[in-house]
Amino acid sequence: MTDQIILNADPRERTGTNKAREIRNVDGMVPAIVYGDEKETLNIKLKLNELTKASENELFYTQVLLIKTEGSEEKVVLKELQRDPAKGKFLHADFQRVSRKTKLKVIIPVNFINEEECAGVKVDGGVVAKAIREIEIMCLAGNIPESIDIDIENLNLGDSIRLTEISLPEGSEIPGLTEETDQMVVSVNAPKAVEEDPIIEEAEEDEGQEAGEAAEGTGGDDSATAEETTEEDSSEEG
Repeated sequence: MTDQIILNADPRERTGTNKAREIRNVDGMVPAIVYGDEKETLNIKLKLNELTKASENELFYTQVLLIKTEGSEEKVVLKELQRDPAKGKFLHADFQRVSRKTKLKVIIPVNFINEEECAGVKVDGGVVAKAIREIEIMCLAGNIPESIDIDIENLNLGDSIRLTEISLPEGSEIPGLTEETDQMVVSVNAPKAVEEDPIIEEAEEDEGQEAGEAAEGTGGDDSATAEETTEEDSSEEG
């Protein structure tokens, strides 16, 4: 099991736009809130370097996090992380309290297993086409998977796997999934045909041009002969 991501936070008494800006620019920290579970909203501020490091881990966006404050701990999931669109700096973070029985919507990355051993690739030279790389699921906070593993070793050329065919953790589901909304996740397709260079066509064009030039040359000789014949006829008449 992957180690839980921990964030250390300080209480934040100052709120409002100006105070938030001061926390970022003067304190070098990021304002945030913790809410939910029928408890009072907690205003906190996080160390920028800790938040930056945590955000580089993909599990930060999908797993239960632990926020430590003075004398207390909060199990949370990230709900929103605001950034400056121009500079990319963190502006604010929202976290929701959870318990192991809290049901959440989370986006989980898809992990394709045995891609190199795929039958359709090894035997028939097919190409694996990945249509979906992340899936939103509804699951318990205490049972959030790190990834959704899909084994494609036994896929033959032309085979595919759809959302309705995926095995999810117990108690998990894909919200709104029906036969009408079902989508392809991965398939093994035939490789695209390689287009050959039109060398023969170019040769034919060259031959056509040469034939044309030859015909023009012949036409010129015929004209000259016709002129000579006309001149001879005129001399005889004279």
